[in-house]
Amino acid sequence: MEQRIVTQLMTCMDQFHQNFARSDGAASEMDTSQSSDVEKIKPAEGYVVVIGATNRPDAVDRALRRPGRFDREICVGVPDEDARRQILEKLTRSLRTHVEGGQFDLDKITRVTPGFVGADLKALVDQAGSQAIDRFIDVKMNENGPNWWRHPCSQNEMESLSVTMDNFEEAIKMAQPSLRREGFSSVPDVKWADVGGLDSLKQELDRCIVRCIKHPELYKKFGVDMQDGFLLFGPPGCGKTLIAKAVAHDAGANFIYKKGPELLTKYVGESESGVRKIFAHARTNSPCIIFFDEIDALTAKRGNEGAWVVERVVNQLLTELGSSSDQGVFVIGATNRIDVIDDALLRPNRFGRKHFVPLPGANERASILKSLASSGKKPLSPSVDLDALARREECNNLPGADLLTCMLPCFLVQMNEAAMEALEDRFGVRFG
Repeated sequence: MEQRIVTQLMTCMDQFHQNFARSDGAASEMDTSQSSDVEKIKPAEGYVVVIGATNRPDAVDRALRRPGRFDREICVGVPDEDARRQILEKLTRSLRTHVEGGQFDLDKITRVTPGFVGADLKALVDQAGSQAIDRFIDVKMNENGPNWWRHPCSQNEMESLSVTMDNFEEAIKMAQPSLRREGFSSVPDVKWADVGGLDSLKQELDRCIVRCIKHPELYKKFGVDMQDGFLLFGPPGCGKTLIAKAVAHDAGANFIYKKGPELLTKYVGESESGVRKIFAHARTNSPCIIFFDEIDALTAKRGNEGAWVVERVVNQLLTELGSSSDQGVFVIGATNRIDVIDDALLRPNRFGRKHFVPLPGANERASILKSLASSGKKPLSPSVDLDALARREECNNLPGADLLTCMLPCFLVQMNEAAMEALEDRFGVRFG
């Protein structure tokens, strides 16, 4: 049945294409004396324009995707920040928004919704409206009890019904963008300030990835190619994953986060198919950052006995990394074992930029401790000297992950103190 439908569709499209070609040729012979071809073309009766839409272009019969049929393919990608702003402006045009704290911050909503397509933004606005209605009903129930619906709303009450910034923030927490269901990750809420130390690496990543995403026209003007992949290697717990997440947050691009072992399967062809899908999604929704954590699981040296699955994945990665240049796809890998990675992946145009992430020194440890301490709810006591703590002999050779482990008891004490204060405020009784 499907084959007959495809055959009939091709026949109809070919027929219309031939009719158009004949009429267009006759018109050109009659009007060759005119200077402008654009001005002489007039629409004729019977012309048909066929437009198709699909989420799966690869599933369309190849015979339909040739000149004379569906010969123009337009990829409608994920809206960037400017496009999301325009979409939200149109969606909220008819809403009554409540100005709190100076203004209704539509720019903030735009910034915290990367990966949202138009339908996701529409669902977000609808959910925010539902939150506003629920809040209004709660107020009415508190005033009039369970039979609140028997009391008609006054004009002032109806005018007070508006969508606030809090409604949007609650709606964003419940929203799940379409890209996340397709394998994309939510953009991490990790800022440069959350990464202690590693200043030179921060500057390099900002120059080669963040600025290239935010100002691509400047790099094209000077012919600068920044499509080499980044490989971060070093001891465990030194912040390789954290800094990659900070890059994704600062760039505001789409983000795909995969751990190497997640892509390995026992079924023939599935592992390399997973790699192909990741890069295909990234190219379709560029600019995009792909982060492979524990990439050594995918890129072991070829030629070892019994490693035929990994060999196919390495070959697929070589193909994708070579073809992803100049397509807005930036690849970052992280590993603790650079010695096991195949040499072909370490050359330029693949993972050409290799950066060693060392154990932090005393100054870097102090910066990490300050960053960790700033995440607490209570300010530090003036008697706490983080610089002195970072220089203690016990802290030598401790990576950032171990420093976080040392800070956890402090956070637990803060949590217990906050809980006790809340109980004392509620019951008016002092404990201990």
